[in-house]
Amino acid sequence: MSQRGTVLHLQKVAGISGSEAHLLSLLPGLKERGWDIRFLMLHEHEPGAGDFARELTGRGIPLDSIPLAADVDPIAFLRLAAYLARMRPAILHTHLVHADVYGQLTGALTGVPVRVSTKHGFNEFRENPGFALGDRAIASFAHTHIAISRGLARYLEEVEGFDGSSFEIVHYGIEPDGVPRPYTGGVPRLLCVGRLIPIKGHIVLLRAFAEARRRIPGLRLDIAGRGPLEPALRAVAKELEIDDAVHFVGYVAPVQRAIEDAAIVIVPSMGEGFGMVALEAMERARPVIAAEIGGLGELVEAGVTGLLVPPGEAEPLEEAIVQLAGDLELAVRMGEAGRQRALEQFLQDRCTDRTELLYRAQLQARGGRNSTGSRGRAASREPARS
Repeated sequence: MSQRGTVLHLQKVAGISGSEAHLLSLLPGLKERGWDIRFLMLHEHEPGAGDFARELTGRGIPLDSIPLAADVDPIAFLRLAAYLARMRPAILHTHLVHADVYGQLTGALTGVPVRVSTKHGFNEFRENPGFALGDRAIASFAHTHIAISRGLARYLEEVEGFDGSSFEIVHYGIEPDGVPRPYTGGVPRLLCVGRLIPIKGHIVLLRAFAEARRRIPGLRLDIAGRGPLEPALRAVAKELEIDDAVHFVGYVAPVQRAIEDAAIVIVPSMGEGFGMVALEAMERARPVIAAEIGGLGELVEAGVTGLLVPPGEAEPLEEAIVQLAGDLELAVRMGEAGRQRALEQFLQDRCTDRTELLYRAQLQARGGRNSTGSRGRAASREPARS
C-alpha cells in the first residue's frame, strides 16, 4: 500500500508518557496494515527522548530527529521545512503543541497534501487568551483535528474557543497482556501512577488517604512516577503523619506489574485528556477511583467498573477509598467488569481502525488538490468547513 505515500508523525518528546505510549502502539499497528510510517522527533536532548527513540525503532518504525535550541527555534523551522520538502509525505500527523506549531506551519508552506493534528491533554497554559488565539490560528492549517476524548474536546471548546463538535474522537487503545494476576495482599494497597506535577492531583489524594486511613488503619498507598513535586509531596505526607504508609516508588516499568500489586488504582487528576493509567488498570482487572474530568468519565463506568468523584475534592475521594478498600469483594467484581469493558471497547485495533478511516477519507477528499492554506474544521468558533 506504499502508493498512498508516507505518513509522517511529528512530536516533541521528552520521555515516555501517555501520548508516547499511544504512538508506540499505534504506529507499528499502522505499519502492519501496510502504511508507510515514519516518525520525526523534536527534542531538547532529554534522556527520555532517547528511551522513546529506542523503543520505537525497536518496533520497526524509522525515526529521524531535529533538536530544538529553544521553544521557538528558527533554525529548527528551516530544518523541518527542508526535511518535508525532501521527504514529501502524503500525510503529516502532528501531536502536542510544539509539533502543531512547527509542523502545521511548515507542512502548509511545503504543500503536504493532508495535515492532521491530535490534541492529547489538559494544560494550564491553554487558559491564557494569547495562547488560545495562537493555537486556533495554527489549527487553521490542519485538515483534520483529533481529540482523544469527548471530554477533551469540550475542554478545548470551553477554554480555547474551538468548535468542540468538529473534533474527531479517537480514544487510545490497549493491547491485552495475558491473564491478570489476582490481588493477594493481606491489607488494601492503593496505587497512583503519574508524573509528580500539580495537575495530577496528588496533594488531594494524600489528604483523602490520610482521612481514609483513620477509618481503615491497614491502608497503604504506592505513588509511582517522578517529577518536580516529589519533595513537596513527601513533606505533605510527613505533615499528615502518613509517611509510614505512603511509598514513593519512582518510575515503574512495566506498569502492569505495579498495577497487579495493588487492589485499587486511583487517578485523582485535575485534568486528564484520556486516562491511560485507568485503562491499563481496567485491563489488569483492577477497579479505578477517578476524578470525573476529561476522558476519565468515558473510561470508568461509575458503580460498575469503579467510582467517579469530583476533581479536587478530598472528602468524596476519601469516601470512595473507604467504600472500595473496605469491601475487597466489591473491588474484585468491579475490576472484572472493568477488564471486560476494556477488552470490548478500548482495544488498540479500534484505535488503529479509526485512524485508518480518517487517513483514507482525507486522502480521497484531497487527492490531486493543492491543499496549502486550507482551513481546519476546528480552527475557531466560526470554522470554514472542509
